[in-house]
Amino acid sequence: MKTWFALSAIGRDRPGIVADLAELIYDCDCNLDDSSMTILGSEFAVLLLLSSSAADAEAQLSSACKRLEWEKRLTVFFRALGAEPVPYAAKEHARRHSLQVVGVDRAGIVAKIARCLADHGVNIAEMHAQARPEPESGNPIYTMRMALDVPGSVDTQSLSGRLQAVGDALQVDITFD
Repeated sequence: MKTWFALSAIGRDRPGIVADLAELIYDCDCNLDDSSMTILGSEFAVLLLLSSSAADAEAQLSSACKRLEWEKRLTVFFRALGAEPVPYAAKEHARRHSLQVVGVDRAGIVAKIARCLADHGVNIAEMHAQARPEPESGNPIYTMRMALDVPGSVDTQSLSGRLQAVGDALQVDITFD
């Protein structure tokens, strides 16, 4: 019987973190089924979806993760999943849309947009955001890109109008398609 696990790790960015994690997964008789990795500032962060048919996979992972934390100075967390993961888009017959936000950085941009999306039953599948100084003025410009899974039951024109209203209130440009 196959068991599924979610594993996350974060640590100071350096060459070899992916190799360390891949070797851990292999040594624990697991398969790497899905992954997302990024560098945030000077930290490397990873989310992994693993599966295994080994009866003792959870015990092996527990021991190996503790060893990796100690030896490689990573913070590692994993947990067993109750069943095979089914993507939100498949469960909700969702369509993939993209959202981009650009404007002067200010508190509340993510909170207000995420709340608008949640109120419409929209799932944020991916999000990338950063603030960078504008070349001419030095003012921080915030850019956020999202991949959204919008359920088929959601009126996208209504959602677009609501997002534009939030953008107007925040004084940011929103592109939803």
